[in-house]
Amino acid sequence: MSFCCGASMIGTNGTLKHYRTHIHNVPILFCPVCNRVDIHHKIENEYEILAEYAHGDGASEVDFLEYVDGEGDNLFENCVNNENEDPMDVVQNQIDMALDLLAFAKGIQDMTWETELKRRLGVLSKRRSKLRGRRTSC
Repeated sequence: MSFCCGASMIGTNGTLKHYRTHIHNVPILFCPVCNRVDIHHKIENEYEILAEYAHGDGASEVDFLEYVDGEGDNLFENCVNNENEDPMDVVQNQIDMALDLLAFAKGIQDMTWETELKRRLGVLSKRRSKLRGRRTSC
């Protein structure tokens, strides 16, 4: 499980750009609060090798899954959430964890952490409101 700014990162496959080469289906982790993206630590070396070869060959697009034998879904087994889940469930899970952390931060009287958690909760709350708005307009 990976964390970013206190939120648990979500596991998925995404497209990354390495110079002029787009590499599709790369196992990544992203933060639902600050939108940071990390290459999954178990495939970082394979990604770097593929990216360098693809760039050196002048390829504009490459599919990671065609060149690298991965662990499949096992890569994301320790993620709290993954992209295949309902976005509302993901956001609600993130809010619940942030509230638990906020209670702990208050208990140990860590004002800096409390402030960060309140900001994170504000971002997640806005995201939840947008998701609710989309559901009611459909």
